[in-house]
Amino acid sequence: MTQEQAFQFANEWIAAFNGHNLISILEHYADELEFHSPFILLLKFNEAGYITSKGDLERYFQVGLSAYPDLHFTLHNVFVGIDTLVIYYTSVNGRQASEVFQLNEQDKACKVFCHYAEDNSFPQTV
Repeated sequence: MTQEQAFQFANEWIAAFNGHNLISILEHYADELEFHSPFILLLKFNEAGYITSKGDLERYFQVGLSAYPDLHFTLHNVFVGIDTLVIYYTSVNGRQASEVFQLNEQDKACKVFCHYAEDNSFPQTV
């Protein structure tokens, strides 16, 4: 994966969410997948914190878009791996977020791991 391909994926992914276009959002995901997110628990979608079917992912995104009608993401950076990319962005309520996407041969996300900062601030020391 090149940096250009990663930025294209990220920009299209961000635009789909910002447009609240569920069909466009789902085009980024494989039919067989693993999707892990703390928001699955936060939105009380399930108690496992992960989703393994595209049908459940669609229902989860519907819940999320309803819960956050003013949802808007701001892209900050994209990091490239071998068959992975990380999208670093500002998520709902100004939370810092990053998502690790493993892509399949069709450039669809087959494994996703979502991460969120507890608040908007950065720690002063690590």
